[in-house]
Amino acid sequence: MASSDPVLFEPAAAPAGATGPGEWWQATEVARGPWDPRHCHGGPVSAFLARACERIDDGSHTEWQITRLTIELTRPVPVGTALVLTTDVERPGRKVSVVAASLSANDGARAVEVAKVRALRVRRLDLELPEHPTAASELPEPPSVGHHEKPSWATGQGETAFHLDGAEHRFLEGSWSDLGPVRMWIRLTSQIVADETPSGVQRAAASADFGNGVSSALPHDDFLYINPDLTVHLARPPEGEWIGMVTHSVYGTGVASTGAGYAESALYDVRGRVGRSVQSLFVEPR
Repeated sequence: MASSDPVLFEPAAAPAGATGPGEWWQATEVARGPWDPRHCHGGPVSAFLARACERIDDGSHTEWQITRLTIELTRPVPVGTALVLTTDVERPGRKVSVVAASLSANDGARAVEVAKVRALRVRRLDLELPEHPTAASELPEPPSVGHHEKPSWATGQGETAFHLDGAEHRFLEGSWSDLGPVRMWIRLTSQIVADETPSGVQRAAASADFGNGVSSALPHDDFLYINPDLTVHLARPPEGEWIGMVTHSVYGTGVASTGAGYAESALYDVRGRVGRSVQSLFVEPR
Protein backbone atom coordinates (compact mmCIF):
# COMPACT_ATOMS: atom_id res chain seq x y z
CA MET A 1 0.00 0.00 0.00
CA ALA A 2 1.13 3.57 -0.63
CA SER A 3 2.11 5.82 2.25
CA SER A 4 -0.54 8.25 0.98
CA ASP A 5 -3.37 5.77 1.58
CA PRO A 6 -5.75 6.83 4.35
CA VAL A 7 -5.18 5.48 7.85
CA LEU A 8 -7.87 4.02 10.14
CA PHE A 9 -6.10 4.37 13.51
CA GLU A 10 -3.36 6.72 14.63
CA PRO A 11 -1.40 7.16 17.89
CA ALA A 12 -3.00 9.45 20.47
CA ALA A 13 -1.88 11.19 23.64
CA ALA A 14 -3.18 9.79 26.92
CA PRO A 15 -5.88 12.00 28.48
CA ALA A 16 -4.88 14.05 31.51
CA GLY A 17 -4.95 11.92 34.63
CA ALA A 18 -5.13 8.61 32.76
CA THR A 19 -3.00 5.90 34.35
CA GLY A 20 -2.34 2.22 33.81
CA PRO A 21 -0.84 0.05 31.08
CA GLY A 22 -1.63 0.12 27.38
CA GLU A 23 -1.09 2.02 24.15
CA TRP A 24 -3.18 5.08 23.28
CA TRP A 25 -4.79 5.32 19.83
CA GLN A 26 -7.67 7.08 18.15
CA ALA A 27 -9.85 6.19 15.18
CA THR A 28 -9.72 8.59 12.23
CA GLU A 29 -12.68 9.84 10.20
CA VAL A 30 -12.01 7.10 7.62
CA ALA A 31 -13.04 4.55 10.27
CA ARG A 32 -16.56 6.03 10.54
CA GLY A 33 -19.59 3.80 10.20
CA PRO A 34 -22.73 4.39 8.13
CA TRP A 35 -25.18 5.19 10.94
CA ASP A 36 -23.55 7.83 13.11
CA PRO A 37 -20.50 9.92 12.11
CA ARG A 38 -19.35 9.94 15.76
CA HIS A 39 -18.84 6.17 15.79
CA CYS A 40 -16.66 3.61 14.02
CA HIS A 41 -17.67 0.99 11.50
CA GLY A 42 -17.07 -2.48 12.93
CA GLY A 43 -14.58 -3.39 10.18
CA PRO A 44 -11.75 -1.03 11.20
CA VAL A 45 -12.21 -1.96 14.87
CA SER A 46 -12.11 -5.68 14.05
CA ALA A 47 -8.98 -5.26 11.91
CA PHE A 48 -7.26 -3.15 14.56
CA LEU A 49 -7.98 -5.72 17.27
CA ALA A 50 -6.77 -8.52 14.96
CA ARG A 51 -3.53 -6.58 14.50
CA ALA A 52 -3.16 -6.33 18.28
CA CYS A 53 -3.51 -10.11 18.63
CA GLU A 54 -0.95 -10.75 15.90
CA ARG A 55 1.59 -8.53 17.66
CA ILE A 56 1.34 -10.11 21.13
CA ASP A 57 4.67 -11.56 22.20
CA ASP A 58 4.30 -14.33 24.78
CA GLY A 59 8.05 -14.89 25.04
CA SER A 60 7.83 -18.44 23.67
CA HIS A 61 9.51 -17.70 20.29
CA THR A 62 6.70 -19.74 18.71
CA GLU A 63 5.40 -18.78 15.26
CA TRP A 64 1.64 -18.62 15.74
CA GLN A 65 -1.23 -18.71 13.27
CA ILE A 66 -4.60 -17.20 14.25
CA THR A 67 -7.43 -19.63 13.48
CA ARG A 68 -10.30 -17.90 15.29
CA LEU A 69 -11.13 -14.32 16.19
CA THR A 70 -14.15 -13.52 18.36
CA ILE A 71 -14.80 -9.78 18.46
CA GLU A 72 -17.41 -8.14 20.66
CA LEU A 73 -18.48 -4.58 19.96
CA THR A 74 -19.68 -3.83 23.47
CA ARG A 75 -20.33 -0.09 22.97
CA PRO A 76 -20.07 2.39 20.09
CA VAL A 77 -16.37 3.00 19.39
CA PRO A 78 -15.87 6.77 19.18
CA VAL A 79 -14.05 8.50 16.32
CA GLY A 80 -11.35 11.03 17.20
CA THR A 81 -11.30 10.10 20.90
CA ALA A 82 -8.29 8.65 22.72
CA LEU A 83 -8.66 4.89 23.24
CA VAL A 84 -6.40 2.67 25.31
CA LEU A 85 -5.41 -0.71 23.88
CA THR A 86 -4.44 -3.48 26.29
CA THR A 87 -3.46 -7.06 25.51
CA ASP A 88 -3.15 -10.30 27.45
CA VAL A 89 -1.99 -13.89 27.01
CA GLU A 90 -4.98 -15.70 28.51
CA ARG A 91 -3.79 -19.23 27.86
CA PRO A 92 -0.13 -19.92 27.13
CA GLY A 93 0.76 -23.14 25.35
CA ARG A 94 3.17 -24.92 23.04
CA LYS A 95 0.66 -25.96 20.36
CA VAL A 96 -2.45 -23.90 21.14
CA SER A 97 -2.69 -20.49 22.78
CA VAL A 98 -5.40 -17.92 23.51
CA VAL A 99 -4.70 -14.19 23.53
CA ALA A 100 -6.99 -11.20 24.05
CA ALA A 101 -7.09 -7.46 23.42
CA SER A 102 -9.37 -4.69 24.62
CA LEU A 103 -10.13 -1.11 23.56
CA SER A 104 -11.41 1.30 26.19
CA ALA A 105 -12.42 4.96 26.18
CA ASN A 106 -11.73 7.25 29.11
CA ASP A 107 -14.93 8.28 30.88
CA GLY A 108 -13.86 10.75 33.51
CA ALA A 109 -11.73 8.92 36.04
CA ARG A 110 -12.20 5.44 34.61
CA ALA A 111 -11.78 3.53 31.36
CA VAL A 112 -14.92 2.02 29.80
CA GLU A 113 -14.44 -0.94 27.46
CA VAL A 114 -15.90 -0.40 23.98
CA ALA A 115 -14.61 -3.46 22.10
CA LYS A 116 -12.65 -6.63 22.78
CA VAL A 117 -11.34 -9.73 21.06
CA ARG A 118 -10.19 -13.24 21.97
CA ALA A 119 -8.00 -15.05 19.45
CA LEU A 120 -7.23 -18.75 19.28
CA ARG A 121 -3.75 -19.43 17.88
CA VAL A 122 -2.13 -22.67 16.79
CA ARG A 123 1.56 -23.31 16.26
CA ARG A 124 2.46 -22.81 12.62
CA LEU A 125 4.16 -25.75 10.92
CA ASP A 126 5.82 -26.30 7.56
CA LEU A 127 3.48 -29.10 6.62
CA GLU A 128 2.22 -30.40 3.28
CA LEU A 129 -1.26 -31.86 3.55
CA PRO A 130 -2.87 -33.95 0.80
CA GLU A 131 -5.76 -32.62 -1.24
CA HIS A 132 -9.09 -33.49 0.34
CA PRO A 133 -12.77 -33.34 -0.61
CA THR A 134 -14.45 -29.99 0.03
CA ALA A 135 -17.71 -28.34 -0.93
CA ALA A 136 -17.90 -27.02 -4.47
CA SER A 137 -16.42 -23.56 -4.91
CA GLU A 138 -19.05 -20.82 -4.76
CA LEU A 139 -16.84 -17.92 -5.80
CA PRO A 140 -14.89 -18.90 -8.93
CA GLU A 141 -14.85 -15.51 -10.67
CA PRO A 142 -11.95 -13.14 -9.88
CA PRO A 143 -12.43 -9.57 -8.61
CA SER A 144 -11.93 -8.16 -12.11
CA VAL A 145 -15.24 -9.70 -13.18
CA GLY A 146 -17.24 -7.96 -10.43
CA HIS A 147 -18.85 -4.55 -10.78
CA HIS A 148 -17.64 -1.76 -8.51
CA GLU A 149 -20.38 -0.17 -6.45
CA LYS A 150 -20.57 2.31 -3.59
CA PRO A 151 -23.57 2.26 -1.24
CA SER A 152 -26.22 4.89 -1.91
CA TRP A 153 -27.79 4.55 1.55
CA ALA A 154 -26.58 5.50 5.03
CA THR A 155 -23.96 7.87 3.67
CA GLY A 156 -24.70 10.74 6.06
CA GLN A 157 -24.15 14.29 4.86
CA GLY A 158 -21.05 13.70 2.79
CA GLU A 159 -18.79 12.66 5.66
CA THR A 160 -15.77 10.50 5.04
CA ALA A 161 -16.51 6.92 6.14
CA PHE A 162 -14.99 3.43 5.95
CA HIS A 163 -17.66 1.87 3.70
CA LEU A 164 -17.17 4.73 1.22
CA ASP A 165 -13.50 5.67 1.48
CA GLY A 166 -11.69 2.82 3.22
CA ALA A 167 -12.66 -0.21 1.14
CA GLU A 168 -13.58 -1.17 -2.43
CA HIS A 169 -16.50 -3.52 -3.15
CA ARG A 170 -16.88 -5.58 -6.33
CA PHE A 171 -20.15 -7.51 -6.61
CA LEU A 172 -20.46 -10.75 -8.58
CA GLU A 173 -24.07 -11.27 -7.53
CA GLY A 174 -26.40 -8.89 -5.70
CA SER A 175 -25.64 -5.30 -4.73
CA TRP A 176 -25.85 -2.79 -1.89
CA SER A 177 -29.46 -1.99 -2.81
CA ASP A 178 -30.73 -5.53 -3.54
CA LEU A 179 -32.06 -7.55 -0.62
CA GLY A 180 -30.72 -11.03 0.02
CA PRO A 181 -27.53 -13.07 -0.50
CA VAL A 182 -24.47 -11.64 -2.26
CA ARG A 183 -21.23 -12.83 -3.80
CA MET A 184 -18.53 -10.19 -3.76
CA TRP A 185 -14.89 -9.23 -3.33
CA ILE A 186 -13.63 -6.58 -0.90
CA ARG A 187 -10.27 -4.80 -0.92
CA LEU A 188 -8.95 -2.44 1.72
CA THR A 189 -7.98 0.94 0.26
CA SER A 190 -6.76 2.16 3.65
CA GLN A 191 -4.01 1.22 6.06
CA ILE A 192 -4.95 0.02 9.54
CA VAL A 193 -2.08 2.09 10.95
CA ALA A 194 0.43 4.23 9.10
CA ASP A 195 3.30 2.64 7.15
CA GLU A 196 2.10 -0.95 7.63
CA THR A 197 0.69 -3.27 4.98
CA PRO A 198 -2.38 -4.99 6.47
CA SER A 199 -1.97 -8.73 7.04
CA GLY A 200 -4.32 -11.30 5.55
CA VAL A 201 -5.94 -11.80 8.95
CA GLN A 202 -6.54 -8.05 9.29
CA ARG A 203 -8.04 -7.89 5.79
CA ALA A 204 -10.35 -10.81 6.57
CA ALA A 205 -11.53 -9.22 9.82
CA ALA A 206 -12.22 -5.87 8.17
CA SER A 207 -14.08 -7.46 5.24
CA ALA A 208 -16.10 -9.98 7.25
CA ASP A 209 -17.84 -7.22 9.19
CA PHE A 210 -19.55 -6.13 5.96
CA GLY A 211 -21.50 -9.42 5.80
CA ASN A 212 -24.54 -8.17 7.68
CA GLY A 213 -24.76 -4.90 5.74
CA VAL A 214 -24.41 -6.28 2.22
CA SER A 215 -26.71 -9.30 2.63
CA SER A 216 -29.63 -7.81 4.51
CA ALA A 217 -32.95 -9.37 3.57
CA LEU A 218 -34.95 -6.66 5.39
CA PRO A 219 -35.73 -3.20 3.96
CA HIS A 220 -33.20 -0.63 5.16
CA ASP A 221 -35.91 1.99 5.62
CA ASP A 222 -38.01 -0.20 7.90
CA PHE A 223 -35.56 -2.13 10.08
CA LEU A 224 -32.32 -1.80 12.02
CA TYR A 225 -30.14 -4.92 12.18
CA ILE A 226 -27.18 -4.44 14.50
CA ASN A 227 -24.29 -6.88 14.82
CA PRO A 228 -22.79 -6.74 18.33
CA ASP A 229 -20.18 -9.38 17.52
CA LEU A 230 -18.12 -11.03 14.78
CA THR A 231 -16.46 -14.45 14.78
CA VAL A 232 -13.96 -15.37 12.04
CA HIS A 233 -12.46 -18.83 11.52
CA LEU A 234 -9.45 -19.21 9.20
CA ALA A 235 -7.86 -22.39 7.85
CA ARG A 236 -4.77 -20.45 6.73
CA PRO A 237 -3.67 -16.82 6.47
CA PRO A 238 -5.42 -15.17 3.49
CA GLU A 239 -3.19 -14.13 0.60
CA GLY A 240 -3.41 -11.06 -1.59
CA GLU A 241 -5.37 -7.82 -1.30
CA TRP A 242 -8.85 -9.19 -2.01
CA ILE A 243 -11.19 -11.07 0.33
CA GLY A 244 -14.10 -12.89 -1.34
CA MET A 245 -17.42 -13.39 0.43
CA VAL A 246 -20.51 -15.48 -0.19
CA THR A 247 -22.91 -14.04 2.36
CA HIS A 248 -26.49 -14.40 3.53
CA SER A 249 -28.54 -13.23 6.52
CA VAL A 250 -31.04 -15.33 8.47
CA TYR A 251 -33.68 -13.98 10.86
CA GLY A 252 -35.99 -15.66 13.31
CA THR A 253 -39.42 -15.36 11.65
CA GLY A 254 -43.00 -16.47 12.26
CA VAL A 255 -44.84 -16.69 15.57
CA ALA A 256 -41.58 -17.44 17.41
CA SER A 257 -39.78 -14.37 16.05
CA THR A 258 -37.64 -12.73 18.71
CA GLY A 259 -35.79 -10.02 16.80
CA ALA A 260 -32.62 -12.10 16.52
CA GLY A 261 -30.68 -13.48 13.57
CA TYR A 262 -27.25 -14.01 12.11
CA ALA A 263 -25.23 -13.21 9.01
CA GLU A 264 -22.96 -15.94 7.69
CA SER A 265 -20.15 -15.62 5.16
CA ALA A 266 -17.89 -18.08 3.37
CA LEU A 267 -14.49 -16.36 2.99
CA TYR A 268 -12.09 -16.70 0.06
CA ASP A 269 -8.82 -15.33 -1.23
CA VAL A 270 -7.27 -15.62 -4.69
CA ARG A 271 -6.29 -19.25 -3.98
CA GLY A 272 -9.74 -20.41 -2.87
CA ARG A 273 -11.75 -21.01 0.28
CA VAL A 274 -9.96 -19.76 3.38
CA GLY A 275 -12.50 -19.43 6.19
CA ARG A 276 -15.93 -18.40 7.42
CA SER A 277 -17.47 -15.71 9.58
CA VAL A 278 -20.69 -15.28 11.55
CA GLN A 279 -22.28 -12.19 13.07
CA SER A 280 -25.07 -12.26 15.65
CA LEU A 281 -27.88 -9.79 14.84
CA PHE A 282 -30.31 -7.73 16.89
CA VAL A 283 -33.27 -6.71 14.71
CA GLU A 284 -35.86 -4.03 15.49
CA PRO A 285 -38.22 -1.74 13.56
CA ARG A 286 -37.02 1.79 12.94
